[in-house]
Amino acid sequence: MDKLPFDIDVALERIEDAVRPWPKAALFQLFEEGYTSTFEQLLACIISIRTYDEVTLPVSRKLFARARTPSELSRLSWEELDALISPSTFHERKANQILSIAMQVAERFGESLPGDRDVLLSFAGVGPKCANLVLGVACGTPVISVDIHVHRVTGRWGYIKASTPEKTLLALEAKLPEQHWIDINRLLVPFGKHICTGTKPRCSTCPVLDMCQQVGVVEHR
Repeated sequence: MDKLPFDIDVALERIEDAVRPWPKAALFQLFEEGYTSTFEQLLACIISIRTYDEVTLPVSRKLFARARTPSELSRLSWEELDALISPSTFHERKANQILSIAMQVAERFGESLPGDRDVLLSFAGVGPKCANLVLGVACGTPVISVDIHVHRVTGRWGYIKASTPEKTLLALEAKLPEQHWIDINRLLVPFGKHICTGTKPRCSTCPVLDMCQQVGVVEHR
């Protein structure tokens, strides 16, 4: 079928409706639950690395029920912290990272971690994707966080063409209107999990099928 020109405003509006029944991406859900500080969002992001949201959410809640501030976290033993986050992938390494970050923040900034990208990237284990996600969610800073879903979906649409998530970020920064920079991650994570899936995407129920170029789609549902 002939495709309409891709209209990102229309696409994201339709996707907003389509993903409403599905769970929100972990950091956005935690923000809604009141875990809004830059520090809390950073810890949740570290926990989420290589870990499903279905695990990240209860693990983060359990951790924050025990300690939510840099000083509270830094007083935990490594053994206690590791036990709290043990369902997440690479929990031993993450326990080391979280303890180190908590101590550094408490020493340098007291109880309030500033929403500064260079500060976030100065911590071991925090990369651009995590830093951007934290800044977007916790601080409302207009930045784009590109995970595998954002990378796959925007490429499949034909909206951009990029071989890696890092190149997708640069392409989106050049093309995507700034008002969508935070929402692109918020919307495309559940969209990519439940509709525009990695294998056999659900094209028959996709709200943007009339605009999507279906790049690389061999089989679909």
